[in-house]
This record gives sequence, C-alpha cells and structure tokens, in this order.
Amino acid sequence: MSRTKEAFASGKAFIPFLTCGDPDLVTTAALVRAMEKSGADLIELGIPFSDPVAEGPVIQAANIRALSGGVTTDRIFEMVEEIRGDVKIPLAFMTYANVVFSYGIERFVKRMADLSMDGLILPDVPYEEKEEFASICRKYDIDFISLIAPTSNDRIKRIASSAEGFIYCVSSLGVTGMRKEITTDIGGIVALIRESNPKIPCAIGFGISGPAQAAQMAALSDGVIVGSAIVKIIEEKGPQAVPFVADFVKEMKDAISGSL
Repeated sequence: MSRTKEAFASGKAFIPFLTCGDPDLVTTAALVRAMEKSGADLIELGIPFSDPVAEGPVIQAANIRALSGGVTTDRIFEMVEEIRGDVKIPLAFMTYANVVFSYGIERFVKRMADLSMDGLILPDVPYEEKEEFASICRKYDIDFISLIAPTSNDRIKRIASSAEGFIYCVSSLGVTGMRKEITTDIGGIVALIRESNPKIPCAIGFGISGPAQAAQMAALSDGVIVGSAIVKIIEEKGPQAVPFVADFVKEMKDAISGSL
C-alpha cells in the first residue's frame, strides 16, 4: 500500500494545506510538526507559484508573500529534508506544472523521492496530459494525485479507474476559498468514484472552513482537505500562528472522527 493511501487506513483522514515560506520557512517547519502532533494524517505542502490559477485570494496572497520573502523550490526541499528527521506522516507537494517542468520533471521527482515525499498534486494538469508527470512519479514510487471536479462529468470513471494514492475531490466550482455552504452533489460524485475504483480513498477539498462542514463532508467520503481556513490563520498571526493552527487542526480532526 502506498503511504498516501495509508493515511486513510485508520479512519477519516484530515489533510491540512499550507503555503511553504508563508510567513517564512522556519514557521512552515514548526507548523508541519504542530499539525502532525494535532492529528493531521497527511500534509499538503504548497510550493508557491506566481500564477496559481486554482487558488482564491487567500492562498494567492500567501503565494505572493512567500515569493516576496525569497522562497525557492530548493529552499523548500532543504526545509523538507530537515523536518523529515522527525515528521513521519505522509507529505505531498501541491504546486503547478510550470514549477516542476522548469526544474526538470525527473530531477524534481527524484529529489522528492530522496526527501521521502509521498505524493504530488498539480491542479493545472488535466487527466489527458498527466502521463508526462505520472510516468516519472511511478518510476520513483511517488503517487501522482488526481483531481475530480464537479465538471468532470463523463471523465470521472476514467480518472478514478487509474488514480493513485487518493483522489482529491473538488467540492465546488471555481477556485479555492472558504464557503458558507457547499451545494454540489458531492455525494453523487463520490459514489461514482467508488463504483469506478472501490480501492481508492476519496478526500474532499475546496471550501471547507469549519468543523461542522468538515464532519458533513467526512460523512460522505474518506477524508477532508482544508487549506484557505488554515492559510487565513497564518496570514493573521504570522510567526505566532503555530499554536492557533495546532488548535484548529485538532478541532477539525476531532470533528471528522466523530462522523465515523
């Protein structure tokens, strides 16, 4: 079993996201350690990009702050190397195709493997073009995580049938960001995914902002992904964000565990 899939082995998985280097890489490392202690099952590490097309204003602003602070892909790799001494849960990078392509796809993925990274998420790579990245990920035992959106329609079965690690199920149309209400028929989408590939876990992300929503989405799926709500805390608290994010992660993990 892949390590990303193992994150779902003991119940509903809570998957927090943060942007590396916001406000700085020392704080990012502290946040990752705190999230693990608070119950995170897998953590998405965002590598900032100048044009993050899938992101709403909160995460876009975090990307700008991180890049303005001088964060580079290599500096993020160095941070991961340092935290991997004691952080044991699965980690996945979430970034954009251009970041990986400009670094060199094989060079990037090999470096991931050397750092004991577990998954790669590229939201701007459509299913039809994923093999350029996925084939190299398979060579190095990295899961290339597929996304399924409400607009995937007749492509859902095809995407699900060849998915690796877990499926990132996008709850809402549009970009990332906190939403008061999620109105998509997410249960129907998850049912179709499970029909197509019963062995692949499915985690719901985009728009989940609080414990009640998290519990609602966890009841429909195998896990919940939360980004903007965490990044907002980091924006407000800066280097002092660590205990506040730790408390939020614990609250969310407790909420989804109650949906079992």
